[in-house]
Amino acid sequence: MSDRAKVTLPRLAEMKANREPIVMITAYDYPSAEIAEEAGVDIVLVGDTAAMVVLGHDATTPVGMDEMVVLTSAVRRGLKTPMLVGDMPFGSYETSNEDAVRNAQRFVKECGVDAVKLERGGPSVDRARAIVRSGIPVMGHVGLTPQTATALGGFKAQGKTAEQAAQLVEDALALQAVGCFAIVFEAVPAGVTEAIMPRMEIPVIGIGAGNATDGQVLVWHDLLGIYGGHKPKFVKRFAELRTEMLAGVSAYSEQVRSRTFPTEEYSYSIDHEQLAEFHTYLEEESLSAHAKWDW
Repeated sequence: MSDRAKVTLPRLAEMKANREPIVMITAYDYPSAEIAEEAGVDIVLVGDTAAMVVLGHDATTPVGMDEMVVLTSAVRRGLKTPMLVGDMPFGSYETSNEDAVRNAQRFVKECGVDAVKLERGGPSVDRARAIVRSGIPVMGHVGLTPQTATALGGFKAQGKTAEQAAQLVEDALALQAVGCFAIVFEAVPAGVTEAIMPRMEIPVIGIGAGNATDGQVLVWHDLLGIYGGHKPKFVKRFAELRTEMLAGVSAYSEQVRSRTFPTEEYSYSIDHEQLAEFHTYLEEESLSAHAKWDW
């Protein structure tokens, strides 16, 4: 995929206009970024889901800017073509527009992101407007917003009543109006998404939101079968790497314990004469040491 052009905001708008599906994926380290690059995905999100799938927390809220900067910088080093989006973690933008802009700027200056993402409508609309006005592209996120999952009643679908669906479309349109270049719809009934799409002028990326969106996103560890935690309804396993990884580590452990690894094939050699000379040196050193302490 080395001949692909860099994915830009105009390119994403063009893809929406041409009904060309947008492929988005999360990644959290350099090797994953390299694979995303070679696979030809369009957008890579360094999501705050790292708190769960990388750092072992049971929610996304514990991760902070410092951790996100480290992870996002690693991903940046592995990417050339996809658009890189940094996920604004919980606590990095809610307090004020100034905090939101400052932390968005950290993502740009320290990690080289092309854009940032923040969750929810409501007060987040003002934050999105401020970040956009500072010159940094913003991706919105409505529906199930993991940072506020407790307030939403847990990790479950949103927009399942007419009232909830109305709030969802209002949030999406508000984010669109303040200049977001794209919006993620998460865990939204497919029928609701389909009804909203004609009103959306910017790309909509779905995750558990049906097939009417302009693109799809899944978490790296979910789609590859690495994460052993809760599997949402919308996750399809495209590989079962956890099984393969467990088999590989178990086989390694068994061979180390049985001393069948490493064999000569995986060991370095030395010229026989050089080895014999080294043994002579060790013998002489040993004799010298005995003489020194032989009182």
